[in-house]
Amino acid sequence: MPRPADPPAAPPFGLAYGRIAAQVCVADLPRALAFYVGVLGFDTVFENGEPVAFVILEKQGAELHLQLDPQHRASTHNVAHLMVNDAAALHGHLVAHGTPIVKALRDADYGLRTFVLADPDGNRIDVGQNL
Repeated sequence: MPRPADPPAAPPFGLAYGRIAAQVCVADLPRALAFYVGVLGFDTVFENGEPVAFVILEKQGAELHLQLDPQHRASTHNVAHLMVNDAAALHGHLVAHGTPIVKALRDADYGLRTFVLADPDGNRIDVGQNL
């Protein structure tokens, strides 16, 4: 009979983690930037490639990496979770700009006001506000 696997080891005590950011694939980088910069208000802080195929975006404490993949097709799961201080205001702003809302704004029983949006490539982002 096989022996049960040992549990994974914990990271070394005192190990410090740095930033972590979601990477979102997009089929059309200029279209994606028009949304993330023009509608959501992110700033482009890094570009790589000639032509550009990778971009780092930041807004306050949020960071997102966009990767060009011309064959990209969106999935049905959320690719990122964005915490904000006013989910209703962001929801209204997005609706006014024609952004598809995949799941309606609601107050969830787990303590978040939340909704899910779809970017121009269909990537789903879950937005939450602590209640």
